[in-house]
This record gives sequence, structure tokens and C-alpha cells, in this order.
Amino acid sequence: MSINLTLLIVMGVLYACGIYLILERSLTRVLLGLMLLANATNILILATGGYAGLAPLFTKDTDPEAYSDPLPQALILTSIVISFAVTAFMLGIIYRTWVLARQDEIQDDIEDRRVAETPSFDAEDDAIVPLETSEFAVTPANSSDHTHPEATETPKKAPHQEGGSA
Repeated sequence: MSINLTLLIVMGVLYACGIYLILERSLTRVLLGLMLLANATNILILATGGYAGLAPLFTKDTDPEAYSDPLPQALILTSIVISFAVTAFMLGIIYRTWVLARQDEIQDDIEDRRVAETPSFDAEDDAIVPLETSEFAVTPANSSDHTHPEATETPKKAPHQEGGSA
């Protein structure tokens, strides 16, 4: 199987443009980038499928290497359906954003700025965790040790008071 250089160049250009558009702040450009990535992926699957052969039907007199593989065609069809669903979903998001805010650009909000300014070290997350973090007492495996530690201590007696009842 030889490689079709034209398909590879077109696929590379589509991937490059798609990734560039996805990194933009405009939702319309993100949608166009996703569509370019989906088409580049379809070309990639098409290129891996090899050249067209005969129909994938079995007959005894046809050489097995003359058949075409139907799997890449099925994968491309599945990719088309998925990319159509993602495009419809993104169009819904773009429409809703336009109706609510009359803008297509994604703006930073206060929470985004706060997260960007926080250092990577968090005292709570990076603290040393003790081995036992359960709130329940650890029970020993031995049956003779099932008594509670406070039950084995001798009770402390109050000093004896003389001279009457309380």
C-alpha cells in the first residue's frame, strides 16, 4: 500500500487550522475548529483504510487481497454522526449565549481570575495525612481485647466527707 501524499497534507492543514481555531475565545471559531478536526479525522480514517477495492462480498473466485475493508467506512460514518451531534450542541450553546449576552466571546469571570492567581501550593491539600483518618475507633482483632480502655481503669473515688448527708 502506498501513501497518498495529498490526503496527508490536507489532513495536516485541517488539523493545524482546527487546533488554532479551538484555542480562540469566540464560540463560533471554536465550532469551526471542531468541524475542521472532525473532517481531518475522517480523512485520517480514510487514508488508513487503503485504496478502494471490490465490494466486500465473499465469492470463491475473487482474490482476498482485492477486497476493500468496510471498517474504515463504518468508522467514518460514525464520526460524521458524532460530529453532527457536537455541531448541533455547539450551535445551541452559541445561540443561547447570543440571546442572553449578545456576545460571542467567552469572558473571564471573577472565579477564573481568582483561580489563575492562586499559587499551586495549598496548605490543606499538601498537608501530611495521618495513617488513620477514620472517625471510628479501631477495634483489635483479638477477642480478649474487646474491653473498652476506660472500663479497665479503676474509678477515682471522691474524698470522703464526714458529717452528714448531702
